[in-house]
Amino acid sequence: MVSIPASRIAAIEARRDELQAEMASGHLAADRFVQLSKEYAEVEPVAQAAGEVRRLRAELDNLAHMIADPEADAEIRAMAEEEAEAIKAKLPEAERTLALRLLPKDAADERSAMLEIRAGTGGDEAALFAGDLLRMYQRYAEERGWKVELISASPAELGGYKEVIASLTGAGVFARLKFESGVHRVQRVPVTESGGRIHTSAATVAVLPEAEEVDVQIDDKDLRIDVYRSSGPGGQSVNTTDSAVRITHLPTGLVVIQQDEKSQHKNKAKALKVLRTRLYEAERERLASERAGARKSMVGSGDRSERIRTYNFPQGRVTDHRINLTLHRLPEILEGPGLEELVSALIAEDEAARLANLDV
Repeated sequence: MVSIPASRIAAIEARRDELQAEMASGHLAADRFVQLSKEYAEVEPVAQAAGEVRRLRAELDNLAHMIADPEADAEIRAMAEEEAEAIKAKLPEAERTLALRLLPKDAADERSAMLEIRAGTGGDEAALFAGDLLRMYQRYAEERGWKVELISASPAELGGYKEVIASLTGAGVFARLKFESGVHRVQRVPVTESGGRIHTSAATVAVLPEAEEVDVQIDDKDLRIDVYRSSGPGGQSVNTTDSAVRITHLPTGLVVIQQDEKSQHKNKAKALKVLRTRLYEAERERLASERAGARKSMVGSGDRSERIRTYNFPQGRVTDHRINLTLHRLPEILEGPGLEELVSALIAEDEAARLANLDV
């Protein structure tokens, strides 16, 4: 466990007190007050955790003196020893809480997220699996009270999806789902397989923090917008107006196509939302790469080409390869509720890796 030096604890509490004093002075410009309020909101939880560690350490020191005092009453010394043991049991958890609050925050953690699932190798079976994954995330989201909105979908002929994009709205969506990005592999006997042989298929998942307009300014001159008539599977006409929208972001070459809505205006708005999110994620990745160099966290790089998890139907198990965790609860995981155990384990592993590298 990381032990935070007393000098660092004192500095944290001193900064909290400085902010309180300046905010209470009453001679601040509005923008300065907003700036201080934001910093205070970040510092206060850390200072509370620091204060608890300082208090427990001080109590432990006082009790140690009582226990070591040769003139102390035996009964008082025994009580002090009992209390010291209780504090020793509490202190590691208090120090862990402080260390976790000192970890650098991912600015995107509290954001909603864009979920993109694409069928990979395996043809029809991969598309069916992409549909299974979408339902898993939808049910997990509903359990947590998040709102799910389908942005675009390309259904496959036998069911499932070739590609589907959904918006998951709620507090802390990205923080909980960011480690889902990567290649998900399924091993099962396809419905269409008469011989009963196990096939391996895959789908790619990407979870991107949703961007607001203030995050990514898109200049109209950087966009090429094409409109055309929507069409369904097999070329079937969906509607008779030019409502489908294809937006090309010229500086990056990113292309977003949206045709699920009957209104050109709604399709354009959804396409811009997807484009803004992808541009925001590209910038986040660039900055993270500059900061971290080539170092990867223990739960992987989040690279979508990286195989992260296998869902094995014959054995009823799900294995996350990044943390070597196998759960024999496949149906419950695909139904949504069981996914929480995997999500929590990945977050805990990431915290442990970052705590090991915490500069105190």
